[in-house]
Amino acid sequence: MDIPWVEKYRPKSLDEITGHEEIIKRLKNYVKKKSMPHLLFSGPPGVGKTTAALCLARELFGENWRDNFLELNSSDERGIDVIRTKVKDFARTKPIGGAPFKIIFLDESDALTSDAQNALRRIMEKYSDVCRFILSCNYPSRIIPPIQSRCAIFRFSPLKKEDIAKKIKEICEKEGLTIDEKGLDAIIYVSEGDLRKAINTLQTAATVSKHITDDVVYKVASRARPDEIRKMMNLALQGKFNEARDLLYNLMIDWGMSGEDVLVQMFREVGNLDIEERKKVAVLEAIGECDYRIVEGANERIQLSALLAKLGTLKDN
Repeated sequence: MDIPWVEKYRPKSLDEITGHEEIIKRLKNYVKKKSMPHLLFSGPPGVGKTTAALCLARELFGENWRDNFLELNSSDERGIDVIRTKVKDFARTKPIGGAPFKIIFLDESDALTSDAQNALRRIMEKYSDVCRFILSCNYPSRIIPPIQSRCAIFRFSPLKKEDIAKKIKEICEKEGLTIDEKGLDAIIYVSEGDLRKAINTLQTAATVSKHITDDVVYKVASRARPDEIRKMMNLALQGKFNEARDLLYNLMIDWGMSGEDVLVQMFREVGNLDIEERKKVAVLEAIGECDYRIVEGANERIQLSALLAKLGTLKDN
């Protein structure tokens, strides 16, 4: 069975990593000097934080890098006991094979409890001569300040469109797929700077067709075309409530979209609407209110219909 393309095409060295040129440059300096401080990688999912940590360990330690590298996902193992046992036991032993230090990689470390983070802080201090920590997180504000102050912080931003396009074209070539420009644009739109999501979408689309088009991409990603979302919003803003609602229900049925999916796409299209700025502000406010109600458990069809009705009242304002 074929392995997921995300793993199949995961970079093996720092040079192969897509984007983040400045960050890669700094990491290469650590490899060159065979020395590094504790690191904190922050940024949204799918932008290369885990890959950067794995490539750094490979280049520092060579072939037997796994002997001196411990990877833990803090979402699964988030309590103080894991820090006191697994992490402490690995950190206190000396590196193998003449390596200058060991590396412990804590993925999703913002999920660690406050007690676990305080225990981790003490371990980071105590064993810093034989062990370095790389912490990866989506929300750095959830990491306690004493840990942040002990780390060099690297902020990974969502990947640029051209970086995602380059990687997708490269995979298509290796997998014997063809992709047109609209299909590529659709993958970039759906992924929102998340390369992992882009590759997963491509692999799913490849099971449907060897020629990747925007139709295939939007279908497998359960996303509507941006122009359909804009059409629905424009109909609502023109006071054509029934037409807008019919289009909304078609989108939810045809594309299998949830209420939250529709709202996220509406939010992304507000900037592209041909209306005054003050009306855009009112539209965003209405979307935010509807999102809050759906998250709180209200019926999504009723709330989305009410949102379209509210957009209709902005016509005369």
